[in-house]
Amino acid sequence: MIDPENKDITDIQSGAADLEELLQLPALPRVTDRQSLIMAIVPHVSQMLNRDFEKLLQLCYRLDLGEQKLQEILTESPPEEVSLLLSTAIVDRQLLKIYYRNKYRSV
Repeated sequence: MIDPENKDITDIQSGAADLEELLQLPALPRVTDRQSLIMAIVPHVSQMLNRDFEKLLQLCYRLDLGEQKLQEILTESPPEEVSLLLSTAIVDRQLLKIYYRNKYRSV
């Protein structure tokens, strides 16, 4: 399994750029690690959970987050942790996609 904690800064910044576009955000603050990227998108994910749930579901579908993972977070997590857990899952999925993109691009 890929360790999402062990990402270089280029992958993190690439993930941030991709998420800015997907989440339709103004520029995220410059992030240098996975945790700061997660914390940067938590408010946006929280807002979508509360105001535009359909958009959040579409985003998760586009990211190929996985229906089971999404259902697990939404139904089994404490309400105060849903935004953080969902943000973590989104960032980890995006970093995994970047990892595979880079791996197979160099082949």
